[in-house]
Amino acid sequence: MDTKPTRMEELKPKDKLTGTVIKTMLSGVVIDIGMEVPGIVHISRIQSEPVNRAEDVVEIGQEVEVWIRQVFPDRERIELTMIRPLGLEWREITKGMVSKGIVTRLEKYGAFIDIGAERPGLVHISEMAHGFIDSPGDVVQDGDEVEVQVLSVNRRRKQIKLSMKALMDPPVKTAKIVEEINEEVNNEPVPTAMEAALRQAMERSQNGESKGKKKKKGASLNDELESIFSRTLNKD
Repeated sequence: MDTKPTRMEELKPKDKLTGTVIKTMLSGVVIDIGMEVPGIVHISRIQSEPVNRAEDVVEIGQEVEVWIRQVFPDRERIELTMIRPLGLEWREITKGMVSKGIVTRLEKYGAFIDIGAERPGLVHISEMAHGFIDSPGDVVQDGDEVEVQVLSVNRRRKQIKLSMKALMDPPVKTAKIVEEINEEVNNEPVPTAMEAALRQAMERSQNGESKGKKKKKGASLNDELESIFSRTLNKD
C-alpha cells in the first residue's frame, strides 16, 4: 500500500512502503519506514541477483521501495524485502481456486498463463473450451487476460495446471434437440382406431402383404378400406 501505517500492528505481509536507507551492514540494510522501529532487509533480499556487499547496491540516505515480509511486534522487529513479492505464493495456490491471468506463451499443446505465481500455469488445449480446438491461437492470443481455475498444483515440481473450460457453461445444443423431439412426440395427436386401421391398410397395400399372408387374387385396397368403414359403422 502507498500510505504509511502508524503502528506495527497495522503492517501486513506484501504491504508496499517507501523508506530511507539509514545503515548498511554485512548482513543487509536498515531502512527507516517512519515507524518507531526501523525495518531490516537481509542481504539476500536486496535484489534477485547475488549481492556481496549491501553498499554495492544502495547507499545511506537513498530512498527505496520495500515490502513487508514479517512483523514481530513483541520483539519489535520488522523484516523487509526490496524484491517485489509474488502475487501468489506456492502455499496460497490451491486446487479449485479461480484467478485472472495473462497469456504469456502459446504452444501446440496449450497456453501458459501468468497468474502472479513464480511460474506461469498451463492450460492444456483440451481445457481451453468445450468441443474440438485445432489450435490454442483459435481461442486466445499473447497478452489476453483470461479467467482460469486451478486443476492441480505440484509445489515440488513447481507446476500449475489450469482450466478455462471449467468456468464455462457446458454446451446445451444436444439437450435442446432432445427436448424439442420429446415435445414434438408428446404433442402429436393420438390416432383414432379408424385412423390406425386405415394407416395399417395403406402400409399393407404398399408392401403387398397383409400380416404375413398373401392377399387373395382380385383383392384391392378399396375392398379393404370399404370393410374398415363397414366395421367402424357397425361399432357405432
